[in-house]
Amino acid sequence: MLHTLDAPAVRTWCQLALRALGQAREEIDALNVYPVPDGDTGTNLYLTVESAAAEVESRFADPAADPAADPAPGLAETVRAMARGALVGARGNSGVILAQWLRGTAETLAEGGGAEQLRAALQRAADSAYQAVAEPVEGTLLTVARVAAREAHRAGDGLAQVADTAYRAARDALRHTPEQLAVLAENGVVDAGGRGLVAVLGALADAVAGQQPMGPVALRGDVRAVESCETHLRPPGPGHPAFEVIYLLDAPDEALPALRERLGGLGDSLVIGGGDGLWNVHVHVDDAGAAVEAGVGAGRPHQIRITHFAEAAARSGTAAERGEREERARAVLSVVSGGGLAELCEQAGAVVLHADPDRPPASAELADAVRRSAAREVVLLLNDPELRAAAGAAADQLREEGVRIAVLPTRSPVQGLAALAVHEGGRRFDEDVVAMTSAAGATRYAELAVAEGESWTMAGVCQAGDVLGLIDGDVAVIGAGLAEVGESVLDRMLGAGGELVTLVLGGGTDEALAHRLVAHVRHRRPEVDAVVFHGGQEPAPLLIGVE
Repeated sequence: MLHTLDAPAVRTWCQLALRALGQAREEIDALNVYPVPDGDTGTNLYLTVESAAAEVESRFADPAADPAADPAPGLAETVRAMARGALVGARGNSGVILAQWLRGTAETLAEGGGAEQLRAALQRAADSAYQAVAEPVEGTLLTVARVAAREAHRAGDGLAQVADTAYRAARDALRHTPEQLAVLAENGVVDAGGRGLVAVLGALADAVAGQQPMGPVALRGDVRAVESCETHLRPPGPGHPAFEVIYLLDAPDEALPALRERLGGLGDSLVIGGGDGLWNVHVHVDDAGAAVEAGVGAGRPHQIRITHFAEAAARSGTAAERGEREERARAVLSVVSGGGLAELCEQAGAVVLHADPDRPPASAELADAVRRSAAREVVLLLNDPELRAAAGAAADQLREEGVRIAVLPTRSPVQGLAALAVHEGGRRFDEDVVAMTSAAGATRYAELAVAEGESWTMAGVCQAGDVLGLIDGDVAVIGAGLAEVGESVLDRMLGAGGELVTLVLGGGTDEALAHRLVAHVRHRRPEVDAVVFHGGQEPAPLLIGVE
């Protein structure tokens, strides 16, 4: 448990918040009925925190790349990076408000990370969020932030007590949001933006408590809708502005009052966050051009995004709802690391996104890879469970652009290879997705890994240098050698049946390992076929699939 928030703790906070929002993204999208029921608040909050986490991560040096570099920046630099990343990447109304909340937090934490500083930071954050909104409304993220800050001042003296009290107060405030905002009560939901802030504060409490962003993360504050609500986009009701306009703006502080007045006269849901010459402007208007012109009058707008609510709602429906029956060009995008795996996927007809094993691709990279495929129908093979949240956010963006996309949550490259083996571009899209999903689901997966240190696992305690055999993501075998553990893993997997074993050798793995394991399979289960591929993946020396 931490007594002072430092740079590594802020890094952990960002990582845990991103994972928590990733887990809750679809739930939060479904809660989104205010200010516009466009079903994207969870995605927008995820993208905002993803940008913040990436900016923080860029401040931490890689010792392998530069041994002389200081691996950790100071607290002030880290929280400022968090705030800037959130500001630059903020999406939607709630994203800009959250970015301003993070900025307010950073302005105080830059001076120190003790309990008193955290109390003051939460109050500064709430005040900053309210100031960013032209017409603050209670029963929203703003209320949740205010109550969390108020109760944090009544908490005990320790950092953990302050963080935990703020989280619990936010969770309780969220439950009361339907009592403060009629549209929430009418739809039987809590506020979507407030739900996101509960996840962020829960991640802060977890980081202070010492939780690390490894393995499954239990999302704190699992407050769900009272009733289920629709998850597809709905056009705004009569009288609501037609467009959402959002852009970054380089402008001096003194230009902001006039900009607020002009944009306030053009529409509603006006939020302007930022400072020190860089601002994120969000507004709903009928005249998108006039909103951009207002920015030109104040400074230099860039990264301009304009969304027509009705068109976005139409694009979000299913193909059947839109009456589309025509054949479309289709692509399968497979995310892999290792030259051999990439070549195998390309030979099977897939477009490949090469992934760095130390830095999984973010949602923007996944979306850009799909766009480069120039296909209107895309099947995305993740081959890694950690990519599910980023892929979900990317898919939501792409659907708004008219791309028909199916995300197959393959958890290992061997499942991706099994899916590719049954892919047929001439089939109807839905039929192809079902066939590929079935093939991937029928493939059990395993991998060998080398332990980096002492740790508790499902199979007992391992020491540094031990070989671990993971089956379906859990450690099942601990041993001294790759061959010994590989044989044990195969015996366990084939004990439940199987017709085909796939072995994928990692970079630098001796081919003799494959020969021994193939001989083992033929000796124990002569009716089972075995194939070997050179994947070149890192760091796993061996991937195993059993179909």
